[in-house]
Amino acid sequence: MADELSWHTQGQTLILRGELDRDTLPTLWLQRQELLDGIRFLDVSGLKRVDSAGVALMLHFYHQQQRGATLALTGVTDRLRTLIALYKLQAILPCAPSASI
Repeated sequence: MADELSWHTQGQTLILRGELDRDTLPTLWLQRQELLDGIRFLDVSGLKRVDSAGVALMLHFYHQQQRGATLALTGVTDRLRTLIALYKLQAILPCAPSASI
């Protein structure tokens, strides 16, 4: 069974923990509007696993924020960076070295 997905905000950062996949992301998806208000960074360093549905959610978050603010990923692991590269999303999903909290 997949690890639970949990999240919290700290300043302008939404911090994700656990696994972000097609089984765990529906609750996060339902709360996306409220969660993204004022968020500039998405800290993914606490994610143990991300699948293509998780990457699609990050892409949606990025595009949703483009209406007013930018959103950058922080804490990107080598595995996630590889997945982003496989989908050729490097230019679309910006990765910041670390979040300013």
